[in-house]
Amino acid sequence: MKTNTTPRSVLLLLWLLLWLAGCQHTREDPQPAAATGKDLFVSATQVAATPKATLQALATLSGFGSYASLVQYDVVFYKVVYKTTFQGKEIQVSGLLGIPQNTPMPPALLSAQHGTMFRQADSPSNYPNTFSGFELFAGIGFATIIPDFIGYGDSQSIFHPYYDQAASAATVVDMIKATQYYLETQQVALSKHLFLVGYSEGGYVTMAAQKEIETNAAHNLTLTAVAAGAGGYDLLGMLSTITTVPSYATPSFLAFIVQAYDITYAWNRPLTDFFQAPYAAAIPGLLDGTKTREQIDAALTTDPAALFTPTFYANLKSSTGETVLKQKLLDNSFLTWVPQTPTRLFHGTADQSVFYQTSESTYNRFKAANAPVEFYPIPGGNHQTSVAPMMLNVLPWLQSLDK
Repeated sequence: MKTNTTPRSVLLLLWLLLWLAGCQHTREDPQPAAATGKDLFVSATQVAATPKATLQALATLSGFGSYASLVQYDVVFYKVVYKTTFQGKEIQVSGLLGIPQNTPMPPALLSAQHGTMFRQADSPSNYPNTFSGFELFAGIGFATIIPDFIGYGDSQSIFHPYYDQAASAATVVDMIKATQYYLETQQVALSKHLFLVGYSEGGYVTMAAQKEIETNAAHNLTLTAVAAGAGGYDLLGMLSTITTVPSYATPSFLAFIVQAYDITYAWNRPLTDFFQAPYAAAIPGLLDGTKTREQIDAALTTDPAALFTPTFYANLKSSTGETVLKQKLLDNSFLTWVPQTPTRLFHGTADQSVFYQTSESTYNRFKAANAPVEFYPIPGGNHQTSVAPMMLNVLPWLQSLDK
């Protein structure tokens, strides 16, 4: 009786193939590629065609009269809807796009990040029913995007993740990519330059986007220059300073960040853990998207010791108290990263809302690491008055780089 036999070489080859297949099966999958603009873009709807004369008048009426003469172009504005990722889920968000008309050369793309916003009606994509001032960049000659941020515009069902670094970066980076794709489909040429500008919360969001772009090559974005003013770059340092002062000018910011962190990170703690009566009960209504900052501040107290509960206030001052909150503040600060793109920081020396020291210490750390950063203190400037001097410095700088 004859027995079938398999040559030893074939057995060895079969064993080798099975071994390789096993290795491939157990190896970790590679990280997915970053979403492209085509993946992210949803829609663009024209909301206004604004003549330069109207933009000049808006500049003057809104306290930006020093910019009026710099506006040279009519602008067509669009509401852009795009996708981003928040807490691992894809959501749709929105923002405003302004395209200057009849520029002699293709314009650079500039992303402008607005400051802390409480009213839903103030979302930039509500233009022309609202006006932030950043629309003037388009009249000056930049293709300008102004993200609403997560929690406003088309994503208003989400409570705004205030001072969350990942969400802040994503809303900007994904709008840049979606807008680039849309303009390409419309055969609107852009220059090779890309700028980021922001003030207050927008200064923080600008830095978050800069960090994401510089540290994640998969986005395929290259920044030309960045300007950030009065952002809370060192959040734990900010909070530590607040516990040492008898008065804090904008208690609305404190209510906002505590409630935002409680919701964003699903702590589900009652506001009575943080705030005294009657403020704890009032804060949800104050932050419902219908009140201005001035209205919210007037309903709270500027005394941190009277705003916070004694226990919470003591824990903030203690090195061992509120460790979960403090860790989140550290995680969302910029204490180890160093920028690679030419960057200018700005801050008013009399700012009582976002303390001047947060920009000064951030600049000193960046400079010690030989980062390409400059710092421009605005003597005597407070949180409201420092944005105009900053932009008068920023505009000619960006224009000089847009060659």
